[in-house]
Amino acid sequence: MLTWIGVAIAFIAALALTPLAIKLAKKFNIVDIPNQRKVHTQATPRLGGIAIYAAFVLGALALAVYTREVAALLIAGTIVMVTGLVDDIRGISPKAKLIGQVVASLVLVQAGFYVQFITNPFTGGIISLGFWGIPLTVFWLVGISNTVNLIDGLDGLSAGVSAIAALATTIVCLSQGAILPAALAAVLAASALGFLPWNFHPAKTFMGDCGSLLLGFLLGAFALMGLSKGATVISIFIPFIIMGVPFFDTSFAVIRRLFLKKPIFEADKMHLHHSLLSLGMSHSQTVLTIYALSLVMGLAAVLMAILTSSQAVVVLIIITIATFAGAEFLGVLRGKRPAIARNRRQHKHIG
Repeated sequence: MLTWIGVAIAFIAALALTPLAIKLAKKFNIVDIPNQRKVHTQATPRLGGIAIYAAFVLGALALAVYTREVAALLIAGTIVMVTGLVDDIRGISPKAKLIGQVVASLVLVQAGFYVQFITNPFTGGIISLGFWGIPLTVFWLVGISNTVNLIDGLDGLSAGVSAIAALATTIVCLSQGAILPAALAAVLAASALGFLPWNFHPAKTFMGDCGSLLLGFLLGAFALMGLSKGATVISIFIPFIIMGVPFFDTSFAVIRRLFLKKPIFEADKMHLHHSLLSLGMSHSQTVLTIYALSLVMGLAAVLMAILTSSQAVVVLIIITIATFAGAEFLGVLRGKRPAIARNRRQHKHIG
């Protein structure tokens, strides 16, 4: 019962607090200015992440589970949110932003949030990681935080994809008997969904780094709480499939830049949403298409959690092959637009 109260509070709070965040951003001129890499055409308030954060905290507290784990999660989440907020307000160096994320990750490690073992895919036995579980955990949390941040390129994209991932996490955690992370993931989904009406195209506000980094960090933490407890080989891959869209999009960006012999951290306009827009999709159509892909990934993760290991491997192989095939068709893998997109640009130029 308390879970549903927490979820309801989080949704209502995000819905009600986002307009206040918009007013605050406008008052202090904290807005996102359009440039050649961005899709929006007018200055837009970007403090929506504060509303998501506040909604999640209120919803989490309403669960009335006051454990060391929950306290560490809220403290670490606050550090990540504040780090992103400072970047949104005044801008900070990538190094400073990374330090904030690492510190937050270490807070979770101190509370027992870290990968202590992995399964041996050949024998099915357990491999203890010892000390190496700590840097692996930090790498996971920082990586997932930034993958969600990197896909925040269209109105409603990060919020919707994160909400779908959080719902999938809820279902998978429940299937594994991990009740607390399931409840917290449901609260996070509600927080993102409550923010979404203000963020969907045309967006009245953006979540900013304080929102996107927070969403990614919390989703990564829930994976540590619930999804990494399984003793099967396939359990290793479930978090990556749940975060399929941001994970693969970021991975393909690295592959693409290596293939084109460009710096890995050099920004480009070849991400998934850019490729879909080049096919002639509207802003909203592109976002809804990516939502659909996220739902497929989420469903695949749920299936992998409840099927036998051999059946789950088949699902994993199908999803992986389909993803790489789609990436190659759209050009996000090698940085080459599909023929239909190139023809559209040529016709537009001729016209």
